[in-house]
Amino acid sequence: MKVKVFDENHEKDLENSINEFIIDKEIIDIKFNVAIAMFGEEQIFCFSAMILYK
Repeated sequence: MKVKVFDENHEKDLENSINEFIIDKEIIDIKFNVAIAMFGEEQIFCFSAMILYK
């Protein structure tokens, strides 16, 4: 089993990165997380995923 971690600022970027990666892989599981932080008046989002694969 192997692990790959993705971290993107936009959910569409995360989706594209994952879809490109899993094309030729045998996926065991995908864990997804969203973190939100405030920087002054700006909201910063972090979309991440961990993929377990063979």
